[in-house]
Amino acid sequence: MVKRILSHPNVYNNDGRDEHRMIRRRSYERDNEVAFINNTRTNSVPMIIIKNNISDVEQPKKKNSVGLINVTTINKSNQIQTEVREQWSEKLDFLLSIIGFAVDLANIWRFPYLCYKNGGGAFLIPYILSVILGGLPLFYLELLLGQYYRQGSITCWKKICPLLAGIGWAVTIIAFYTDFYYNVVISWGLYYLFASLRRILPWSACSHAWNTKDCSTVNIRRSFLENCMNQSNNTISSSEKLLEKKFLYENCSEELTRLRIVSPAQEYFHLQVYRLKPESNFSLGNLGHINWENLACLAIIYLICYFSMWKGIKTSGKVVWFTALFPYVVLAILMVRGLFLNGSMKGIEYYIRPDLSKLTDASVWVDAASQTFFSLGPGFGVLMAFASYNDFHHNVYRDAMITVAVNSLTSFASGFVIFMFLVSFIDREEKKEN
Repeated sequence: MVKRILSHPNVYNNDGRDEHRMIRRRSYERDNEVAFINNTRTNSVPMIIIKNNISDVEQPKKKNSVGLINVTTINKSNQIQTEVREQWSEKLDFLLSIIGFAVDLANIWRFPYLCYKNGGGAFLIPYILSVILGGLPLFYLELLLGQYYRQGSITCWKKICPLLAGIGWAVTIIAFYTDFYYNVVISWGLYYLFASLRRILPWSACSHAWNTKDCSTVNIRRSFLENCMNQSNNTISSSEKLLEKKFLYENCSEELTRLRIVSPAQEYFHLQVYRLKPESNFSLGNLGHINWENLACLAIIYLICYFSMWKGIKTSGKVVWFTALFPYVVLAILMVRGLFLNGSMKGIEYYIRPDLSKLTDASVWVDAASQTFFSLGPGFGVLMAFASYNDFHHNVYRDAMITVAVNSLTSFASGFVIFMFLVSFIDREEKKEN
């Protein structure tokens, strides 16, 4: 054993220290490494072995550069396979990546609507329970699997159990199809961004070429609803008016729909953005003509996605510093601006006023669960892919807790912004009528 170690230049290098002590230490490390590999073969479980001797170790990574690490696994033939995998240059790159993935449109436009629909502040009870009992465990589990196996969803599920290889493919196909409609929604936002640069917003009036005779402004629609409800109230006793108010509003809204009174915003979206014919309804048999402006916006979105990932985590790790943080800057600006609007406090009251009677409705709990999983996004394989570039001993549990907390707080905070501006707009329109 002593001669074998002395003959290996990478195992023993005489630097003037005690030779017998060096030989014992090196032989002990070498025997432990062989025993670890043999134990891995016996259990037939793929393991990650990070070599520590001079011949296998990578050079120390520089600051702000993507690190490399040797990932060694045991295949079915008991052969050692080693591949080089990138690592995040900074721990914050990974954290901001999963935050940017979790926080999306569902936090901005879906959560405030569900919160107001399902009892205001009372909706937070089923939502928080759903996050703790369902969202966080699945979010953490997916990060954990990706970091342990250091593979994407397809290979990861195959390593867990060969019979589960189809799950990885199914996850990839679902993410592929979801990408189609999600990027289309984002392209609409880009389309409206360019359209809003005009001095007069094209969806604010009925005087454009695409408008029809059924187009009417908000004032006309509100006047129709008020007249309809006033006429109906004449036949109802005063004690029943409060109970029947919601019923009357729904009936008058249905009547408004039958009369084909359409807002300019609706016609702009269907006739200008969709490019549908005025006399037709949207269906698979009537998709309308190609809107080249929309197609250009969609192409821009795909190009942004491509150049954000074309060098892997080396580029995406830098892009997330803008994509994950800039939305919070905008949200903070809008919140401060909303606090100075007339009626902002009334909007906050409408948003958080609790209605505990809603908790007895099963649909409220279903909405809370669907919002949790729709927002956090487990099951798409993205979290596995991000976590696979972590160091093997990275504290992924801490990142999961931070991301879930940030996601929930973002959803709740966005509701304040939405309702402050919404109620302020309604108050301003009412003052114009008076």
